[in-house]
Amino acid sequence: MKKVLSLVFIAILTLALAACGGGENENAQNEGKEKNKELVVGASAVPHAEVLEEAVPLMKEKGIDLKVQVFQDYILPNVALRDKELDANYFQTPGYLELQMKENKDFDFVSVGEVHQEPIGIYSKKYDSLKDLPEGAKIIMSDSLSDHGRILPIFEKEGVIKLKEGVGANARVEDIVENPKNLDFSTLIEAKLLASSFESGEGDAVAINTNYALEGNLNIKEDGIAFEGSDVVPANLIVVRSEDKDREEIKTLVEVLKSDEIKQFIEDKYQGAVLLAE
Repeated sequence: MKKVLSLVFIAILTLALAACGGGENENAQNEGKEKNKELVVGASAVPHAEVLEEAVPLMKEKGIDLKVQVFQDYILPNVALRDKELDANYFQTPGYLELQMKENKDFDFVSVGEVHQEPIGIYSKKYDSLKDLPEGAKIIMSDSLSDHGRILPIFEKEGVIKLKEGVGANARVEDIVENPKNLDFSTLIEAKLLASSFESGEGDAVAINTNYALEGNLNIKEDGIAFEGSDVVPANLIVVRSEDKDREEIKTLVEVLKSDEIKQFIEDKYQGAVLLAE
């Protein structure tokens, strides 16, 4: 009986030592591997986060674990970038970035690359063109002033208003010098609410950012009655803190987002609703 117990004890001891030895070997192997670097990027849900998710495996091939953090507004991604909760963000245009840095002196940011363009569109359930809008028609717009310099020129291009000469992308409602139909541009709401406002039938026309139109599942081709020209649409940027603009991981991110694989994804997925930046 003692002999049997001794054999059992030896077997257990052997297994335990083998397990310990295996753990040491595994640790030694892991120590020889270089851990992937991590990059956290904040983005709007559509199309930005979708584009970034497509880039995840491409980044992994280059030794970088890309983490995508989705935001539902345009304010918090810059706050999180300032507070170093993000390494970069991807959602804003040059005009918006400039305005935010002017209003927030602690935002020391810089763009490191342009990825895509999203033409703002004017949508209506009641009318087929801006010229069909009636006297005093209510136009609903984003409360972000940087968007007004993109929206109002659409109305001017269609001949329903005239803006002060030379205002261009800095146009504001007060720069309207001719408005024969007395269109009402006074209703301003958060950009993320524009699609639901349109679906609820509010206003005669609603100016909607393409990312929110896509997120709200709007039929862009059927519901849109006027759009920015592709020649004037600002690009959406990869933005980082100025101190990080030369980080290798950031350079790799820009390289991947400009790759043929990502370009093809954008063209196939969005069918012209999202344009490639030049």
